[in-house]
Amino acid sequence: MINSPAIATDNRFEALQRWLPSILGRAPDDIRPISGDASFRRYFRVWAGDASHIAMDAPPAKEKLRPFVRAAGLMENAGVHTPRIFAADEDQGFLLMSDLGDTNYLQQLASGDADLLYADALETLARMQLRIDAGGCGLPAYDEDLLLRELELFPDWFLGGLLSLELSATEEALYRRLSLHLIESAVQQPAVVVHRDFHSRNLMVTGERNPGVLDFQDAVVGPITYDLVSLLRDCYIAWPEARVKRWLDDYRHRLADSGSRPAADSETFQRWFDLMGLQRHLKAVGIFARLHLRDGKDGYLPDIPRTLRYVLDVAGRYPELGEFHRFLDLRVCPVLNEAAAA
Repeated sequence: MINSPAIATDNRFEALQRWLPSILGRAPDDIRPISGDASFRRYFRVWAGDASHIAMDAPPAKEKLRPFVRAAGLMENAGVHTPRIFAADEDQGFLLMSDLGDTNYLQQLASGDADLLYADALETLARMQLRIDAGGCGLPAYDEDLLLRELELFPDWFLGGLLSLELSATEEALYRRLSLHLIESAVQQPAVVVHRDFHSRNLMVTGERNPGVLDFQDAVVGPITYDLVSLLRDCYIAWPEARVKRWLDDYRHRLADSGSRPAADSETFQRWFDLMGLQRHLKAVGIFARLHLRDGKDGYLPDIPRTLRYVLDVAGRYPELGEFHRFLDLRVCPVLNEAAAA
């Protein structure tokens, strides 16, 4: 049995070691942990001879493999470069798939050609949105209830949990009105397959003009601008707004030229994009706070100021969001700044 010093011995890892030889046809030469994600899943790089694979450990009580396998099939059929699945054991929660390497977009963007990388990423997004039948794919809907549950993460985990900020009845009503406004905008948009985490940490540089796509197991059918926001207003890297607008306009024209999606004028599409971004970024801030408070994962705390800045910027552009902008500026940001300085 392999007993890597980098891996804490546990029952699931021992079970994975027993499962792999039956799939590989031989005992692996080495197994090493690789960076995981914000869920309960773990990933390992597995070497057997000259080949390397990725093994996923998804505890069945916490994570399900079937959504991952289903979404992988849909995306592969659409020409999206997802890991190839060699074997999946739903009962044990183990999966073996191809290895897309170690370099993600966030790492490559530090020295690479951003316009080229984003052109490839947007080509991949277009394949998802134009080639997968949203009505017949069987994925769950990104409906009003789910959108609202996500929005509640911000007051519950960030405002109340991380900042210990108690909202007045007036402030609670303000946030409720904002949530309904954002949900109304989201459900008005054309419905497509939505990855839900289509950003620089989940796109892999593969050596070809077709980035590898990871972490798609939570895919749903929902608003057409959601993945665009994830990519262009990334929680982990920010771009000048003029550049974001250029990428966004180019993609809108591409959708219109395809003839398979309802056309929207520039102002409408921009508004969809902006308000969708508010929903996503409020959710993300809440998730980052929850990862710290509940799961002991502190690595996402530095991403909160950047993500909240997106919210402030967008709220400052729309008159109907002015009251919420003032709430953030006068009530939330001073508390956050004080906590950061402590």
